[in-house]
Amino acid sequence: MSHQVVIQVEMPSDLVIFGLPKGVDQRLQDLLDRQDQGKKLTAAERLEAEGLVNLNDFLSLLRLRAKRAVRES
Repeated sequence: MSHQVVIQVEMPSDLVIFGLPKGVDQRLQDLLDRQDQGKKLTAAERLEAEGLVNLNDFLSLLRLRAKRAVRES
């Protein structure tokens, strides 16, 4: 069963805030770079990277929807 929830939020003037903070983004890039270089990540690091990728994807979707809402208003 699927439910839809509508949340009203005040749109910030700078939609860039819907992204990972610089330090968190750098950590994600470091983990992904190590993985790309063939270095093995620990189980905890893999979970961390997966969670950060999921969070980044969610924030990207939120940013896109916010931009569309601003254009349509």
